[in-house]
Amino acid sequence: METYTFLRQLADSWVLLALTLFFLGVIVWAFRPGSRATHDEAANIPFRNETLESRDRGCPDCTCKPGSDVERLT
Repeated sequence: METYTFLRQLADSWVLLALTLFFLGVIVWAFRPGSRATHDEAANIPFRNETLESRDRGCPDCTCKPGSDVERLT
């Protein structure tokens, strides 16, 4: 059997099976029970150092001034 033919058959069968199982494992790992807190924390990384004072730029029609609805939601 030639090397190319052997590698082609290997890729078409066992490697395809291994990559499919790996893909399914990653999907199961990402959506496993109890991982929601980890994903929520990672999603909020860009907003960690943001404060309400840093958003107040003094614009007259700003909805993020102290006492507005935006402040009460955060």
